[in-house]
Order: sequence, then structure tokens, then C-alpha cells
Amino acid sequence: MLMNAENDFTKTDQSKKVDQLYLELMQWNSALRFMGDEILFLEHLLNSYAFEPKTPNLFERLLDYQARVKKAKTEESVVATHIRKHKNDLGGMLECTDDACDLTYFQKHAKLKAEWTACLEDFQNLKSEIFNYAGAILKRKKPDL
Repeated sequence: MLMNAENDFTKTDQSKKVDQLYLELMQWNSALRFMGDEILFLEHLLNSYAFEPKTPNLFERLLDYQARVKKAKTEESVVATHIRKHKNDLGGMLECTDDACDLTYFQKHAKLKAEWTACLEDFQNLKSEIFNYAGAILKRKKPDL
């Protein structure tokens, strides 16, 4: 009887670990979906006619930003794929019976977290750069006389 209680405890303990990692993955996924919405906004902004046309190097800067946004979109997609794969692999963690097995999942999770964090930080920096540049060269509405 004691053996079953230990097995139940182990399964419950493993389930809690999996739930904890799963919850974190869902939060990461949510942040990436929001990032995808922001990327769409930036694409529309950079392809709009909202900028003063006589701005020096406008075309080159917009092309550079468009390329960097495209790269961020690709990175977001790659990280989202890695998150999906890791989420699907978490079921195997329930089968773990020792700490070494758990450690493998936690190491993969930590590596993915670093990848996710870098992706978001890079995008936040790009977004700030675009907003700082765009804010200075947006067309101004002419005041009504």
C-alpha cells in the first residue's frame, strides 16, 4: 500500500511540474501572438503614406525597417514553433521517474525561455526605434483656418 502512495505522490508531483511549465508556455505563446499583432501594425505603418515625403533617406530607412520587421516576423514564427514542439513534448515528462529526466525537460525549457526572451527584447528595441523615427516624420494635419 505504501508503494502505491509513493507512486501517486510522484505522479501528482510530476503533474504539477508539467502544469507549471505548460502555464509558462501559454504565457509565452500569448506574448508572441501579441507581438504578431504589433508586427502587422508596423508593416501597415511602414507601407503607408503617413510620412513626410521630403525626409532625407526616408526610402532607405523604411526599406531597412521593413526588412528588420520581416526578420522579426520570421523569428517570432520560429520561436512559436519551438514552443509548440516543447508543449507537445511535455507529456513525456509525466513518464519521468528520476531527477535526471526532469532536468532534461527543465534545461530545454530554460533554453527556450532564453530564445523567447531574446526574440521579444530584439523586437521591443526595433519597435522603439521605429516609433522614435516615425514620430518625428509623420505628416502633420494642417490646422483648419
